[in-house]
Amino acid sequence: METSTESLVNSGGLLYPEAISELAARTDALFYFILWASGIILLGLILVTAYFFIVNALGKQKKIPHVTDHFGFEFAWTAIPIVLVFIVFYWGYKDFIELRVPPEDAIVVQVQGWKWAWGFEYPNGVTSMGEFVVPVDTPVKLVMSSKDVIHSFYLPNLRTKRDVMPNRYSTLWFKAEKTGNFQVFCTEYCGDSHSTMLATLRVVSREKYDNWLANGGSDRELPLDQLGENVYKKASCFSCHSLDGSAVIGPSWKGIYGETQNFTDGTTATVDENYLRESIVNPQKKIVEGYAPVMPSYSGLLSDREITGIIEYIKTLK
Repeated sequence: METSTESLVNSGGLLYPEAISELAARTDALFYFILWASGIILLGLILVTAYFFIVNALGKQKKIPHVTDHFGFEFAWTAIPIVLVFIVFYWGYKDFIELRVPPEDAIVVQVQGWKWAWGFEYPNGVTSMGEFVVPVDTPVKLVMSSKDVIHSFYLPNLRTKRDVMPNRYSTLWFKAEKTGNFQVFCTEYCGDSHSTMLATLRVVSREKYDNWLANGGSDRELPLDQLGENVYKKASCFSCHSLDGSAVIGPSWKGIYGETQNFTDGTTATVDENYLRESIVNPQKKIVEGYAPVMPSYSGLLSDREITGIIEYIKTLK
């Protein structure tokens, strides 16, 4: 399965990556209108200032007479900004309302953020991590919450972003109008591995989306160890657990299977299937010595097969 994302710099304009929705294109249009209008006004002010400076510098004989009041000038510098401000206000307010009110037929996807990954639950109960699959030309409403701190869900190609907070819901919606793989970021600093809190937005045809849901998501046919490797990447497990033996935020997975772990409560346990499963679904029950109790529970976020896949993948890391 291909999950690489489109480059943010291979297509698009001078300042933004490619817009893949009508609302994103309208957002760009408003931004560039403000940019060009501000640039033209700035250039005009610079030219007028330069003209006055140069003319007055030529000598007393050619100095421009001092003007105490001029109705035309005063009307122009009052009316023009007012007109521009009202244009920007109407344009921005109209698009803002549309961005905040999803269509009634929108597909509702539950989104959950935690340090440091994104999880998605679809209408039929299918879940995915690090991979957000949606049908093209279909409105999608996100109902989002956080398991720990404030995050921010950002889709650059759709020009939409919303903070994701613990103990409450926030929403946004979009309609992607181009198929492909696009980047999802967290844009609210949320800790050591904030920069690795990524996901892939996969926009596919309606037929592929329906088949994907019917088959229970991706990776169904993969061997368990390969599925575990995929989950390691998609769930951002690499943010806390290395594969080369180095200590990061959590214990390294290299060679951990079969070892004895010492816990902060003075007990020990052998790393086997049951211990690994418990560490995934109830990580606060046994805290390894030397590490902080920061790992969230993945109960309900990972399927039984995905948990088994992680365990089988860890077994291969000798």
